[in-house]
Amino acid sequence: MPIEQPQPATEKQVRYAQAIALKTGATIPHRARATRAALSQWIEAHKPKAPTGKFANYPSSKQVAFAERIARIKHREIPHECFRDKVMMSKWIDGNKPR
Repeated sequence: MPIEQPQPATEKQVRYAQAIALKTGATIPHRARATRAALSQWIEAHKPKAPTGKFANYPSSKQVAFAERIARIKHREIPHECFRDKVMMSKWIDGNKPR
C-alpha cells in the first residue's frame, strides 16, 4: 500500500486561520501552515468557543436576515418559534430556499 502524501492547506483554511489569528492575537506557526491536517488542528485549538447560556440556541443575525429575505421573495411568514431555535430556523430555510 502506498503512503499518501500530506495535503497542503486550502486557501479557505488559511484565510479562516488568519482571521482567527487577527481576532485573538495568536500567531500561526509555520509548521501548522504546512499541511491541511496541521492547520486544521491549529484552527480547532484556537477558534472561538460556541456560545453558551440563555441565548445560545437562538439563530444568528445572519441566519435571521437570510430567512427574512426568503420570506419576502416567497411571500411567506416565518413561524415565531423559529426565532427562538436555530435548528428550526435552519430547517425552515432549507425547506423554503428558492430553487
